[in-house]
Amino acid sequence: MQYDLDLPREARVLPHNPLKAIVAPRPIGWISAMSREGKLNLAPYSFFNAVADNMVAFSSSGRKDAMTFAEEGAEFVCSLATWDLRDGMNDSSAPLPRGESEFEFAKLATAPSQKVRPPRVAASPAALECRWLQTVPLVPLDGGEAENFLVVGQVVSIYIDERFVSDGMVDTAAMHPILRGGYFDYFRATADNRFQMRRPKGAAEFANS
Repeated sequence: MQYDLDLPREARVLPHNPLKAIVAPRPIGWISAMSREGKLNLAPYSFFNAVADNMVAFSSSGRKDAMTFAEEGAEFVCSLATWDLRDGMNDSSAPLPRGESEFEFAKLATAPSQKVRPPRVAASPAALECRWLQTVPLVPLDGGEAENFLVVGQVVSIYIDERFVSDGMVDTAAMHPILRGGYFDYFRATADNRFQMRRPKGAAEFANS
């Protein structure tokens, strides 16, 4: 089967674009940002990942509040979305009017960050405090106007709940992060599906990479 994105939607062999189901599971960037007026926004982004050992990025479809607030305040925070917080994460995706707080709508408490103005989700076991670096318009092949934007931030401080630190390392699985799949699917990371592999001989160990 070949799914051609160049064809009109009605001519494609599947009713929905399978890309999100194939590039999965994806980490969720639960982004909080503050506008220049001090208004808060909180929204989950599944096009999110680390892009360097001190940088993360999320992609916004259209100029949404998380992106514009991050630009206005030059800062944002990424809280870890977990199994226990799945309903709050989902509720925070509601399309509220600009300036109306998703924290309040989703009944999520805030906690102050250490080095940036936007707060983190208080109940989240980990959060990345970021300074906004740039927004890159993702111009399509036909050269038309960009509809998607890549927002890049540099991580300046990290909050970690000490209950999830053991022998100097973060126990990711113990936090039960959730990840995004295609359609309405999510995945839950647990210790049961964790495994380890060492790099080939001659490669740098993870601590030095």
